[in-house]
Amino acid sequence: MYLLVALFFTFSEAAFAQDKVDLEMVHKIKNEGIGNSQIQDLSFHLTDYLGPRLSGSSNLKNAREWTAEKFKEWGLSNVRIDSYGDFGRGWDVKKSYIAMKDPYYAQVIGYPKAWTDGTDGLVESEVTLLEITSEEDFDKYRGKLKGKVVITPANLNSDPAFEAEASRLTDEQLEARKTVSIGGGGGRYTPEMLAQLRAQRALDQKLTQFLLEEGVALRLTGTRGNFGTVFHTRAGSFSTDKLPTVPEMEIASEHHGRIYRLLKNGYPVKIEAEIQVEWLDDDYKGYNVLAEIPGTDKNLKPELVLLGGHLDSWHAGTGGNDNAAGVVVMMEAIRILKALDYQPKRTIRIALWGEEEQGLFGSRGYVQKYVADRNSKEKKAEWDKISAYYNLDNGSGKIRGIYLEGNDMLVPIFEKWFEPFHTMGAKTITTRNTGSTDHVAFDAVGVPGFQFIQDPIDYGRGYHTNMDVYERMQFPDMTQAAVIIASMVYHTAERAEKLPRKAWK
Repeated sequence: MYLLVALFFTFSEAAFAQDKVDLEMVHKIKNEGIGNSQIQDLSFHLTDYLGPRLSGSSNLKNAREWTAEKFKEWGLSNVRIDSYGDFGRGWDVKKSYIAMKDPYYAQVIGYPKAWTDGTDGLVESEVTLLEITSEEDFDKYRGKLKGKVVITPANLNSDPAFEAEASRLTDEQLEARKTVSIGGGGGRYTPEMLAQLRAQRALDQKLTQFLLEEGVALRLTGTRGNFGTVFHTRAGSFSTDKLPTVPEMEIASEHHGRIYRLLKNGYPVKIEAEIQVEWLDDDYKGYNVLAEIPGTDKNLKPELVLLGGHLDSWHAGTGGNDNAAGVVVMMEAIRILKALDYQPKRTIRIALWGEEEQGLFGSRGYVQKYVADRNSKEKKAEWDKISAYYNLDNGSGKIRGIYLEGNDMLVPIFEKWFEPFHTMGAKTITTRNTGSTDHVAFDAVGVPGFQFIQDPIDYGRGYHTNMDVYERMQFPDMTQAAVIIASMVYHTAERAEKLPRKAWK
């Protein structure tokens, strides 16, 4: 028994000896990242200079080219704009204007829905309120809507802003994230609620087709959000089938409410509006931007440590927190390592993904092309070469820890690597999962992929809106994040073995 215990501790010590922290390198990383930070300059260029970066848009193409040139400027190797396969049609907004003309003039805060068709020139029309709760209601409006602006009711509540605009995770909240639930607690929706949602979705689809057939000039919809914040979505499709859509604008809830109440009380409302768009049909492919610091160890240099974030955004703001922040932090992390003239054992590759907002197209396309097919379980060239993929896509708040996606073997390793950053507020290691961003593409094929725990600040209130802009980015927090990620990448690249993996079932 004593021999078994002794052997266990000998094995454990040997297994984790390689995970000691290189404090000298951490010190250099902190000095470079804090003393020579490029965070603000990179943020300015990705938001104010390059603008919104909707998937398939001209601005996203410009952002790919700008980031690739920046990587070359820094001396990174194998810089390339790499196509992962087909995406679909590009779409640019050339003009967007809307105002209320009667009963008085008032500017309206509104933006075209993504991939909507443009209007046929300037539209001037009284607004028709559509109240449709069943298919029978269509008959009330049939033959009366050609060339009209229409508006539908919306269940939008502008609650008083009693809550603080921004918040950080408390110690209690961080501790709670370590807890892993076993078993299911039931779904969010009852069967009756699901049936109601399906019925409403079917009615909405029929309404969309009805408005198209009736020749409606413009549809107005309200969105959630307060103080003029517009949460935007899409109306049309980036599909190459080129099906027409009704021109549609999303408008601020306060302005939607004013128009709705005027109409409901019997007062006519006239709207003046115009949408001009350009469809881009010259290239339907999607792209990622890739660059490297080559490995130098003769045995380990074919192996990879990946870091990245998605370059695309929505179109009404400039994508400050979603996800210029993640891109900037990852660019800064690799810049720090390159500035230190670091010669890694493994190759370090940064990836700026395309088309994440439409379903992780960029990262899933990369994984399908180079790593593995998650459906057939076919392993490709990079599957057994990647030690880890690190992702950042939850805004510009501080890193407070990391999600390990159920991999218990990583707990002692990452606890050790995070020790130098406890004084920066980062120390929560949890085996819990998190989803909805690009690390999922890697985790889905058994490759260690990670998203960091971040302070939300005002991320949930601002991303996917017209106010996701430079002013909402937290530059000191992003500096902290870049330093931590540079250290994580360094230790992963220097580790004698690749990080332990879960079984790929």
